[in-house]
Amino acid sequence: MTYSTLPLSYCTNVHPGRTVAEVEIGLDQYAVPVADQYGEPLAAGLWLANSVVQEMHQSPGLVTDFAERLRQRGLVCYTLNTFPFGDFHGERVKENVYIPDWADARRLQYTWDCTRVLADLMPDDVVGSLSTVPLGFKELPRAENFIDQAIGQLIDLSTRLDQLYQNTGKRIRLAIEPEPLCILETTAETLAFFDQLNQVATDRNLLDITQQYIGVCYDVCHQSVEFEDVAESIESLSNAGIRINKIHITCAIQLDDPANNADGREALVRYVEPRYLHQTIARTTTGEIHRYVDLDRDFVLSPQRPFRDAETWRVHFHVPVNAESLGPLKTTRADLRRALEAVGKLDDAPHLEVETYTWEVLPDGGTTHLVDGLTAELTATRTLLADLKNNSGIRNSR
Repeated sequence: MTYSTLPLSYCTNVHPGRTVAEVEIGLDQYAVPVADQYGEPLAAGLWLANSVVQEMHQSPGLVTDFAERLRQRGLVCYTLNTFPFGDFHGERVKENVYIPDWADARRLQYTWDCTRVLADLMPDDVVGSLSTVPLGFKELPRAENFIDQAIGQLIDLSTRLDQLYQNTGKRIRLAIEPEPLCILETTAETLAFFDQLNQVATDRNLLDITQQYIGVCYDVCHQSVEFEDVAESIESLSNAGIRINKIHITCAIQLDDPANNADGREALVRYVEPRYLHQTIARTTTGEIHRYVDLDRDFVLSPQRPFRDAETWRVHFHVPVNAESLGPLKTTRADLRRALEAVGKLDDAPHLEVETYTWEVLPDGGTTHLVDGLTAELTATRTLLADLKNNSGIRNSR
């Protein structure tokens, strides 16, 4: 039973970062003060937009200089969030965050460009990871041979990652992140896709390399929104030989008894906002699952069947991981505990990263200073992990 002993990471996609200078401003304004308050080594799970990565590659020595400045700040980096390709802090991100998808050559090139940056940033004695889009978004148009194209590009990337390791000793793995309403949404869909991926890789005599480098980023919020048993989900991925390379420590919003919970619906409508997509899934008393693409005011205040009569709604809105409730709303923090307990039983120790990117759009986002909020999340996560270790006899592992 293992947990990673690498410093706990928090994802910097919570900060704007359209240029290298803007990324560094975010580190100085938030990451460094958070590390000081947290009181333990902290990893910056950097989000580097395509514009930032291109700037780094176009300026000789910039990546090396950036790595040195990261070290001087007392921060380490062993993982990147390569999910958002473009501006993640524009007025409207929504479904654009899934573009380009994994059938698009731009996604492969961006991911490879990020890989080369991470190879220069991460310590020599650790394995790196890159989280990425769950192939694409179901509501967007795509080619009939989309899956074949995506598989081809993923296998291409795995061979590049292996060559990087052979040349430099730096091992970096991809972590595909299932998400509601995406091509890879449920655990069952993820298992089925990896069966296809592995079959093609076998036909090309590349199965070992593909399994070594292509795995999953398990975002606890996402699978909670799907009403999955997160412990069974994690176990099933592991049993199928799918490497879980990264865990996003996240929580979702839960609304119980929506038909009779007017206070809860009034609270939830405050989370309707124009920037990010907030997929909503309802479960009925008979276990039926119903999906709604995005929160909107009419849907929340005047829900129609079957959502009106559902037992529970869960909403893809990352909320602070230390919150058990949000006024009359609940969170899925109980699932977070179950998921991390299951993670501790894996043979390999995934990277652990807190990823609440929604602080700016929370209804009370302006009342909690971001440094204090992030510190509270990290501290609560540290306490939770310590409690799980103490209760389960889990040993540390790198």
